[in-house]
Amino acid sequence: MKKIVIATRGSKLALWQSEHIKARLEELSPGLEVSLKIIVTSGDKIQDVSLSKIGGKGLFLKELEEAMLRGEAHMAVHSLKDVPTVMPKELPLAAITEREDCRDALLSEKYASIKDLPKGSSVGTSSLRRKMQLLMIRPDLEIKDLRGNVDTRIRKLKEGQFDAIILASAGINRLGFVGLVKHVYNIEQDEMVSSMGQGALGLQTIDDKEIFDLVHQLNHKETQMEVTVERHFVDILEGGCHVPIGVNAKVMRDGTINVLCTLGLPDASEVLCEHLSASHDDYETLGKDLAQIVIDKGARELLARADKMD
Repeated sequence: MKKIVIATRGSKLALWQSEHIKARLEELSPGLEVSLKIIVTSGDKIQDVSLSKIGGKGLFLKELEEAMLRGEAHMAVHSLKDVPTVMPKELPLAAITEREDCRDALLSEKYASIKDLPKGSSVGTSSLRRKMQLLMIRPDLEIKDLRGNVDTRIRKLKEGQFDAIILASAGINRLGFVGLVKHVYNIEQDEMVSSMGQGALGLQTIDDKEIFDLVHQLNHKETQMEVTVERHFVDILEGGCHVPIGVNAKVMRDGTINVLCTLGLPDASEVLCEHLSASHDDYETLGKDLAQIVIDKGARELLARADKMD
């Protein structure tokens, strides 16, 4: 194998992620030539409608996967939080990289934290999960839809279109954007539970053993365990970005994994929160066990109502 082509979106964050994996692959296999093929996805083209109304985060993968199936690329680099829980057999997930900061962050030019926002402040986010949890904390806020790449969202904030916006901390860190905004408040998991897979990269390849085995060397075991718990939880609940679901698993030093979850109605009028711990050895079942606990408490019915509200 002398050459690998990575299919990627053209945003600054997507390019950073793909360049990062390119460098790591070339380090692993001296003499390997890795190039990027930029593809515009449906999710990039449609910027004026909420993702939950046009098909969800899978819209960021569709064209990349089609390029791989056509033989135009060998792999793709995804933000794992955008990757559906069920993957095509011919395009497997070969590796999950070590997690960056998996928290959400509140960015503002005027206010240092969520509690500092004045009553009626406008907060921009495209996520139903973030909207629900914000309204749990501050029902007096005005939540406005915000789409676009990370730099576009920050530009809209600096133009005064919002009092604050919420982004993934990982994207801000990777792009070195922390210094662009006066206040960056990282929101802890007990205040806002993050999205499944947030902060990790998913490396999807064509069904080729040599390429799969090479890429699999970038897999990070602890991160894989955490996101497996999270993805199983969402998969059992059959919940995508059409409904508000937060789930975060953390591998602990004592040999356990702790997982938090929250789900409910977008307006936060009804919310269900739970947590569970298990041994590292049980990570394959932990997410499923937690899903069953919330299902027994009415999660499926609650999410069905949330889907109709959106």
